[in-house]
Amino acid sequence: MIVVGIDPHKKSHTAVAVSGVTGELIGQLTVRAIDSGHRRLVRWIGGLGGDLRVALEDVRHVSGRLERALIEHGIAVVRVPPRLMGQARRTSRERGKSDPIDAAAVARAALAHPELPAARLAGPELELHLLLSHREDLVAERTRLQGRLRWHLHALDPELEVPARALDRALWLSRLAERLSAMEGMRARIAAELVQTCARASERINLLEREIARLAEAQAPELVAIPGCGPLTAAKILAEVAGIERFGDPAKLARYAGVAPVPVSSGMRQRHRLDRTGNRQLNCALHRIAITQARIHPPAAGYLARRVGEGKSEREARRCLKRHLVNVLFRALRGRAPATSTGGRPPLAAALT
Repeated sequence: MIVVGIDPHKKSHTAVAVSGVTGELIGQLTVRAIDSGHRRLVRWIGGLGGDLRVALEDVRHVSGRLERALIEHGIAVVRVPPRLMGQARRTSRERGKSDPIDAAAVARAALAHPELPAARLAGPELELHLLLSHREDLVAERTRLQGRLRWHLHALDPELEVPARALDRALWLSRLAERLSAMEGMRARIAAELVQTCARASERINLLEREIARLAEAQAPELVAIPGCGPLTAAKILAEVAGIERFGDPAKLARYAGVAPVPVSSGMRQRHRLDRTGNRQLNCALHRIAITQARIHPPAAGYLARRVGEGKSEREARRCLKRHLVNVLFRALRGRAPATSTGGRPPLAAALT
């Protein structure tokens, strides 16, 4: 088997072919990151012959167009997270950092992790991903403007106290605009402009949130029906999973999300530790669901209490809940109803839905 690792950049893409048996370097090619360069790379990969596997560093803002070109030509592609590539590069005998070294590290990381999910052509979840990213950018920009506005308000009137998150609300922004209109000076003028900018940003963010919610509810109503999984969280899960058919079972999805425990046994001592790799956006979405269910969902609260009673800390119990939530999400995305028990207590995953 031959594994082709590709290190994508904005201006160029570097591919390195490595033997899947010996790890020996077979060849390398650097092309420009344009359509003609993609076609040249496809021809080069096709000329290698034999059993091929292409591994692409998962930086979709620069690799997305190349990924689509490879898949459209029938070439199977797996996405290698940058952290795995970095680990493979650090353990390589070849020192230094260059595009060919990085591409070879991508290939060796794919060899070391055969469970990596295959890439596929973007479907409806791409729109969700773009909308979510746009909304998050607007929220970050609004937060920066709100910080500047608070400093100006403090300089204008130290006794003016604006509650936390009040600058997200139209009512408070209207009050501030009215108060600033009675003040004179450049600082008051700038503060008034910031109030107007924050108001416009909030309106746009709210519109995007409603649009995202409509798409999420239309694409995966089963996700939104899970307690603790709001429309924005459901949209984040859909965007980050990017096709549940890429994962053969819940265990692979759990490993991808970074919620599967990592064995660190030595001798007779059997134990596990936290997995700090995986998709952190998906991990964060699972964390939000777990935190919410612990507060509002009795089955989840009871499960956490049992785990704590077994000697686990609250944090460890919450990690166990996140792992079981992966089973719930996997089944919801597959569109299957929860399995019922033949007797006794229902399965945990079903009880938490």
